[in-house]
Amino acid sequence: MVTCSQPYKGVLSLPKHIQAIRGMNDLLPEHAHYWQFVEDTLVGTLARYGYQEMRTPILESTELFERSIGEVTDIVEKEMYTFADRNGDRLTLRPEGTAGCVRAAIENGMLRNAALRLWYKGPMFRHERPQKGRYRQFHQIGVETFGFAGPDIDIELILVSARMLRALGLTDLRLEINSLATPEVRARYRSELVAYLSAHESRLDEDSKRRLTTNPLRILDSKNPEVQAIVADAPRLLDSLDEESYAHFRTVCAVLDNAGLSYTINPCLVRGLDYYTRTVFEWVSTALGSQGTVCAGGRFDHLVEQLGGPPTPAAGFALGLERLVVLLKERDAVVPRSAPQAYVVHFGEGAARSALVLAESLRDTLPGLRIMVHCGGGGLKAQFRHADKSGARFVLVLGDTEIANHVVTIKDLRDTIPQQTLPRADVPALLGKFLQTVA
Repeated sequence: MVTCSQPYKGVLSLPKHIQAIRGMNDLLPEHAHYWQFVEDTLVGTLARYGYQEMRTPILESTELFERSIGEVTDIVEKEMYTFADRNGDRLTLRPEGTAGCVRAAIENGMLRNAALRLWYKGPMFRHERPQKGRYRQFHQIGVETFGFAGPDIDIELILVSARMLRALGLTDLRLEINSLATPEVRARYRSELVAYLSAHESRLDEDSKRRLTTNPLRILDSKNPEVQAIVADAPRLLDSLDEESYAHFRTVCAVLDNAGLSYTINPCLVRGLDYYTRTVFEWVSTALGSQGTVCAGGRFDHLVEQLGGPPTPAAGFALGLERLVVLLKERDAVVPRSAPQAYVVHFGEGAARSALVLAESLRDTLPGLRIMVHCGGGGLKAQFRHADKSGARFVLVLGDTEIANHVVTIKDLRDTIPQQTLPRADVPALLGKFLQTVA
């Protein structure tokens, strides 16, 4: 600290404005209704299928993700936010939700004779290059199931995801599916794929050359057109499926056909996480550039055992909320706002206090009513402007005359219903009738 007896006559250096970290965005009130609509719609759909909410910490042990996602994946190698805490423990901001959900299920003894359908939502963190619909803090709603070994749960998850997207009005997305077989089959296929790609190594880009010795299946998902041309003639994992995986995948396809759900079998769909087995799927949009996946998932039958739990079949998926919101905005989707239905304006001595009491009384009588009281002073004309801007339909006017006569003046801002003054006791019935008509 610097002290002096004379006033300082130099130029003060004002503190620099602190800004949000790159790729971590604020959600402002004018956009919140999109998020509320998406979250309420998705969660409401999951409730119809009997899925239950689960909440897990944002911070987990780094080892959890190294063991689950895979140490040679891009997420673990380059994208995780990892640090040592004051005890020297290595911690990571969760880059995805499945590993934490599995850890919690094991730790809390939920997997004994398991038949679980779970969901969660919240922020995830990856140090990626921010782009359209892809940020360093992003939000997901994830769905996980445990204890179901057959293809029926794969089918249900795909149908659930389809219904979620339809409920949002997103009916033009493309469903892609594939089978990654078992780890044993995939290991044999990996050797075959490496041999093929090595013969074309000179034409691979640097990223693919690096993956050739670490995670060669990810090369199948390359966005580089020259690499895609090489991959087009590569051996296909689908041609190497074991009999059980083939029957499993054939059943998934057959039921989707019976349900009338269109899909494309994409043999290059491998997902970016090591734990997937058998069925994998993605919902893809062409409106988001190269990052067009808005929903993705599949089976992870060995992850529970890999993290120290009992052998437990499992499957799930996650939806990226930012990408869903972007799609809704680009379609100019009409998304409901939670605007107040009534707005109380007031003038005269004691009217402000009476307005607050009136609003509380109406909230008690009409639990579904959204009502806002003007605060902060101002003339009646200015208060009406605030009421109109709020989106409210009704304005309730309280002045000295209304208070003295125990009445309320009501004006309809959105219709041609004449202004009327009625006893305070009759106000709940009028507003209640309005609530019934818009329910």
